[in-house]
Amino acid sequence: MDALNALVQWFTVPLQFDFMWRAMLVSVVAGAVCAVLSCWMTLIGWSLLGDAVSHAVLPGVVLSYMLGLPFAVGALVFGAGSVALIGVVNRTSRVKEDAVIGVVFTALFAVGVLLVSKIPSQTDLMHILFGNVLGVSDGDIVQVLAAGAAVLAVVLAKHRDLTLYAFDRVHAHAIGLSPRRLEALLLGLLAVTVVVALQAVGIILVVAMVIVPGATAYLLTDRFERMLVIAVAVSVTASVLGTYLSFHLDAATGGAVVAVQACAFALAYLFAPRHGVAAGALRRAGQARAARAGRAGRDPAAAP
Repeated sequence: MDALNALVQWFTVPLQFDFMWRAMLVSVVAGAVCAVLSCWMTLIGWSLLGDAVSHAVLPGVVLSYMLGLPFAVGALVFGAGSVALIGVVNRTSRVKEDAVIGVVFTALFAVGVLLVSKIPSQTDLMHILFGNVLGVSDGDIVQVLAAGAAVLAVVLAKHRDLTLYAFDRVHAHAIGLSPRRLEALLLGLLAVTVVVALQAVGIILVVAMVIVPGATAYLLTDRFERMLVIAVAVSVTASVLGTYLSFHLDAATGGAVVAVQACAFALAYLFAPRHGVAAGALRRAGQARAARAGRAGRDPAAAP
């Protein structure tokens, strides 16, 4: 009975504080939006691009603070700009795409770090780097909800086209869709999603939010619709549990959320029914036993 009471208090005590409700709301919205987009990032193989966009927004965030603008404005401009710059350099040079991505995002992130070092008061900017979901304002919540709703609305409207683009670009082009426009749309959604997740986990960890849920779901199912549901469920659960853990452990909320997501991925990697390491080992052991039984049936002398 004491254990049950302790468990109930573990969940109910944090909810007595208004900042926990705010943190939970922002974390859940950011987790859900990132999870949806992470499924396409995983299928297309854009994990490195997600990392690039998440780091490239730093100069925009710093400039927004310098100009007194909402940080989302600068983040969105530099996020979309970094994507466009990567595309231009990739198409107009012989450098491979992964190298272009590495050059652009490290260069922009370095510019952001230089700007941070020149700003007298770095408190708010440190929050952007590492997240400050426990201190979100009403304006921050409105920005997160508006940007998240916009991303989900576009994804819902273009769901079929984006899915076809992810699986078969040639077929998408053959039926009249423009792969280049769909690519630009996905990249734009990625930039907005990064802005949504900044408050929850910060620039440094936001890449995990747009990769880990989709990668986890990819190990658990072979159907894309189920992948979307599983990714959202994993991400939202990790957001809630991570927020609770950060309260009780007095630790960084963004780090706790991503750590829970990483644990979910580890469990899927090890124990996924079809694609987990344990399932693969059992399947190989069964095949070996069947092969030995087959050989023994053909040659009784070979039986152990």
